[in-house]
Amino acid sequence: MNYTSMFFETLFGFAALFLLTKVLGKTQISQLTPFDFIAALVLGELVGNALFDEKAGIMAIGFVIVLWGGLLFIVEIITQKFKGSRNLLEGKPSFVIHKGKLIYEELRKNKIDIGELQHMLRMKDVFAIQEVEYAIMEPNGQVSVLKKSDFQTPTKQDLNIQPTVPQVAMTLISDGEMIKDNLAESDLTEQWLLNEVRAQGLQSVKEVFYAEWKQGQRLFVLPYTKIKNKDMAAKHN
Repeated sequence: MNYTSMFFETLFGFAALFLLTKVLGKTQISQLTPFDFIAALVLGELVGNALFDEKAGIMAIGFVIVLWGGLLFIVEIITQKFKGSRNLLEGKPSFVIHKGKLIYEELRKNKIDIGELQHMLRMKDVFAIQEVEYAIMEPNGQVSVLKKSDFQTPTKQDLNIQPTVPQVAMTLISDGEMIKDNLAESDLTEQWLLNEVRAQGLQSVKEVFYAEWKQGQRLFVLPYTKIKNKDMAAKHN
């Protein structure tokens, strides 16, 4: 097996697929970054060769996978160390609507037309371009939208409603098992949790499918649900 030839072929494939993502435009990449898209294509091809090509040995496929993984790793290091390389390797966001005006040049660069833009705006609950102040095409192909002030959802401050401190619900029980790390982070004890479970008519944590807690609120508990055979039969009838 000519590993030198494989080395150069892999380098060529790496460069060619990278250029392909630029030619296709961001909307073809969907939610993947350009290099995620490249990695998915190449790795899928490598696995396909491993399964269906009898001439492709394990050593040869392993060499290409290691080489490909190394190239991706190097790219990640470069983008982390050198900020100037991020725009080239990962892409950069661009305004397709700026101060309520469509930027035709950016639409052309990103290979999208008005119909595609309207579709992406509808995915953001925007059904009229005239409602948009700014729309940004992100490197992963999605559009971020800032509506004009007349069309924005009012906040509590706008409605003169007293704001509350946002809280994250902590999962304390999952599939009958206690999440001890979350208990410790919430400054709660196992005995407290057991008391809360028993207060809701259950005997042990093992009877709980899911339980979450927010400060100042009662423990939310979902027990395992058992459906009797006669109930199932009644539903089928």
